[in-house]
Amino acid sequence: MGRTMVVSWGLGAMGGGIARLLASRDSAVVVGAIDSDPAKIGRSLGEVIGEPSAYPGVIVSGDPVSVLEGEGRDAQVVVVATGSFLRDVSGQILLAVRHGKNVISIAEEMAYPMAADPDIARRIDELAKEHGVSVLGTGINPGFILDTLIITLTSVCAEVTRVRAARINDLSPFGPTVMRTQGVATTEDEFWQGIASGAIVGHIGFPESMHMIADALGWKLDEIRETREPIISRTERVTKYARVLPGMVAGCRHIARAFSGGREVITLEHPQAVLPSAEGVETGDFIWIEGVPGVNLAMKPEIPGGTGTIAISANMIPRVMAAPPGLLTMRDLPTPSAHLSPGGGLRC
Repeated sequence: MGRTMVVSWGLGAMGGGIARLLASRDSAVVVGAIDSDPAKIGRSLGEVIGEPSAYPGVIVSGDPVSVLEGEGRDAQVVVVATGSFLRDVSGQILLAVRHGKNVISIAEEMAYPMAADPDIARRIDELAKEHGVSVLGTGINPGFILDTLIITLTSVCAEVTRVRAARINDLSPFGPTVMRTQGVATTEDEFWQGIASGAIVGHIGFPESMHMIADALGWKLDEIRETREPIISRTERVTKYARVLPGMVAGCRHIARAFSGGREVITLEHPQAVLPSAEGVETGDFIWIEGVPGVNLAMKPEIPGGTGTIAISANMIPRVMAAPPGLLTMRDLPTPSAHLSPGGGLRC
């Protein structure tokens, strides 16, 4: 089987990382690149992602149609890494689908888009089926830790009465878009103003994860309640994308609770900040399933969000290529896994 040809749409921290990972693989190759940043347009893709010798001849374009109808016309997959919200990425996804491309999106709301906007989700599903391609939203979370992994763990339970999970992670690898949505480097007053205006949202994807879990377990959710609070830093924290001074906001403590029949059945917590270790906070992923039998899983430190999102996006390419047409979620596909090289070595 030949290499899967890919168009990379969005070359920020995550999109650029996916393109870098694919450059090291024999199974896929990026043949077209799209970005809206004037500083990247017109430059070679290899130079933009920090691998000058990668992808000779691939030039970053700001014109999606020219790429999809030009150098990317024979591509089978478009990886969209441009935003978090369904309303912002749906036009890009629909354009790729109209050009006969399978799509993998890392937009958080694409993990279960029916929760954000059933009408847009329906349009994507119908158009994908019309063009015989598949569309998947994935990522480390949502897409794996607080939904797909939980669903997989319930397979050993004869009964499940409640699900609780927490992901305490380091935001440092993520780019400016994620930093803004978490309120990183704002004052406390600016944080609350951002919450009120919708500029600061905390974790994006709790409803998506909760509805995916409920769908798998046959629960009907009546209500989801969410709370967000600032994580105030007592130390200076400096990353590639942010500088947080003492007294400023280092991240957001976000908790969501889902109810069914008046009973709290799913509780998900996601306090995330840049460099939590600066104040002795131990990161990790934790899952508690109350049932028969109960399940208690703890992973410390957490699976790195940036590396995990990059890897799962690349690893899902063959799954999406083999999937039936339409809009899919992670629970619709076979169990995800890392790739093995022809000789059996791990590729992730």
